[in-house]
Amino acid sequence: MMAHGQTDSSGQSSMKAGPKTRREFLKNAAAAAAASGLATALPLGCGGPKTAPANPATAPTLSAVNGPRSLRAHAAQHGMLVGCAVVPEKLDGEPDYARTVAEQASILVPENALKWGPLRPTPDQYDFRKADDVVAFALSHNQKVRGHNLCWHEALPSWFAGTVTKDNAAQFLTQHILTVAGRYAGKLHSWDVVNEAVDIKSGRPDGLRDSPWLELAGPGYIELAFRTARQADATALLTYNDYAIELDTPDQIDKRGQVMMLVRRLKARGVPIDAVGVQSHLGAGDAPGAGLIHFVRELRAMGLQVFITELDVNDRKLPESVPDRDTIVAKTYRDYLTMMLAEPNVNVALTWGITDRYTWLNGKKNARPDGKPERPLPFDYDYNPTPAFFAERDAIDSRRRAAQPGSDPYTPFTPGQSGPRGRYE
Repeated sequence: MMAHGQTDSSGQSSMKAGPKTRREFLKNAAAAAAASGLATALPLGCGGPKTAPANPATAPTLSAVNGPRSLRAHAAQHGMLVGCAVVPEKLDGEPDYARTVAEQASILVPENALKWGPLRPTPDQYDFRKADDVVAFALSHNQKVRGHNLCWHEALPSWFAGTVTKDNAAQFLTQHILTVAGRYAGKLHSWDVVNEAVDIKSGRPDGLRDSPWLELAGPGYIELAFRTARQADATALLTYNDYAIELDTPDQIDKRGQVMMLVRRLKARGVPIDAVGVQSHLGAGDAPGAGLIHFVRELRAMGLQVFITELDVNDRKLPESVPDRDTIVAKTYRDYLTMMLAEPNVNVALTWGITDRYTWLNGKKNARPDGKPERPLPFDYDYNPTPAFFAERDAIDSRRRAAQPGSDPYTPFTPGQSGPRGRYE
């Protein structure tokens, strides 16, 4: 499989071989959810650590949303992929986790296994065992896989700082990409080739982040990474991935503009880039809008796809009440995904995890002040679907209800009618 090395039985490879009040906000959000059917579709307050369902007898379970009722099945009906980041050890060691991922996702991304740190224990060795497990699981369940990531300023191995220099940085990057992307050539849907390379706070005119790669290899490292990725894999969709570009706040508007300028520079130089990943780590109640849609449409005009790559909705600023939190998180899912999935170049949506049991948002850096676990994902701690699950599924289904214009854009649409007057599906 590897273009640049042999892999031993352990999966290791030698490199040398290759101003509303909060109460009013909650009230309005709950009313909006009820109006959309959410409140009657699901008893709020379902499962989770230290939290019992409001009505255990009627709370939906995983078995109630499998098969044709799954996210995966609904997405397939609308020609899109839906999935999540996965933890390889849980796929093999936790049946409920494996079952949920298999039933609900049509595309997977290893959460950490393909980052430099976990993948490269030494400068001369790679450990592909966990990444291989994800690819094997996906193959056995007819799922696609995204690679995350080939170049990032974080999650670098401990040996990086003392080994990689200005003299050899380009060589290290090139060899890494040829080895890793080459190993999975023809098997992956897409790669996050470069991750989070833009940072307004670094103060550079080009918007680039002051990172080890920029310092050691110069701004050309981004172009080098994409060209090398295409050399290693002729078919994977090559993606630039970033965060904090969803909202119309001053900082995010500036960053989104710099991401667009970076993409335009790459396109102008003929660099092979196929997509932009919008990570979509949102806060409960966030309302992305016109600026993001303009960004998506500009990318479409450039021939680029847009992937929702790491969606979750943190609730750490909300009150303790689980029903209130779930209502606002679900509304955020519904509004955001309905808006984004209406765009024809947005056909892939992944959440950063599938169950609240393993969300990164419960780590110390992102924990709620009251110590309660967050509920940011489609399934709760006990693998019961949350209101966010139904909101996501409804947003997917909203695609089929979009009006399709006919020859006269001013002619009213008639439900069920097709032809020159258009149709409403």
